Amino acid sequence: MTDERKVLEIKQARPTTEGAGVRLRRAFGSVDPRLDPFLLLDHFGSENPDDYMKGFPWHPHRGIETITYMLDGEVEHQDSLGNKGVIGPGDVQWMTAGSGIIHQEMPRRSENLEGFQLWSNLPAKDKMMPPRYRDVLAATIPEVTLSPGATAKVIAGTISGTQGPVTDIITDPLYLDVNVDVDVNVNVNVDEEKNSFIYLFRGSLSLADHRLEPRHLAVLSKGDRLSVKSGPEGARFLLVAGRPLGEPVAWGGPIVMNTQEELYKAFEEYENGTFLKHAKKK
Repeated sequence: MTDERKVLEIKQARPTTEGAGVRLRRAFGSVDPRLDPFLLLDHFGSENPDDYMKGFPWHPHRGIETITYMLDGEVEHQDSLGNKGVIGPGDVQWMTAGSGIIHQEMPRRSENLEGFQLWSNLPAKDKMMPPRYRDVLAATIPEVTLSPGATAKVIAGTISGTQGPVTDIITDPLYLDVNVDVDVNVNVNVDEEKNSFIYLFRGSLSLADHRLEPRHLAVLSKGDRLSVKSGPEGARFLLVAGRPLGEPVAWGGPIVMNTQEELYKAFEEYENGTFLKHAKKK
């Protein structure tokens, strides 16, 4: 017997400014047990370079993973491990900060820039693991048919027997970019133990008695099946699920630990130059 996921809450992405002055919309950014292990989802996008060109200059992270998924435009990355790269349309940057990394993300000028950044928490036992960085090219991300008129790009996790290119992730996430034609019913099987959400960024979508419009995020209940129907414009949305950690969270800006003492220590180490625990790549 299947248990269909329901809508617990609908959140509207709100305008905010981050980095050196990047204008974006935040779908959520708080500690919410219903979204554990996820902490934040930002939707950035503009045709005006003044909204994003100042970018995100050098800054630290510890205790989390940051996942950047590009729809349009390009972002250049550099970090304290010596990684350098540019992600473009359809590419993903999956960065595990672990014990500490310092990086910058600087957009390149283009006709349009759009994408998402998701933060996923790390469990206490892995917060001080060696940092790692992975560029995932669009060409390596498989696309599956969920039903006639509905496809999904599988960034992480497994759906319809197809596994995404990002594997060996501690919270065992499912990350799909789902594209649905006009007035199509879609059923997706989701691990019943995982927390999940939908973020709609194109068209409209119905879940039971709820209707989602662009920039709506739906926090979902537990269950092993999700049933949605696209509206007259079709729909495109992110479906993200992950195994909850159920651990205390001490969060200060770009650093997320389990206790305030750990948080204070991280910032103290950043100030005195002992923040980085692992050597730069040679």
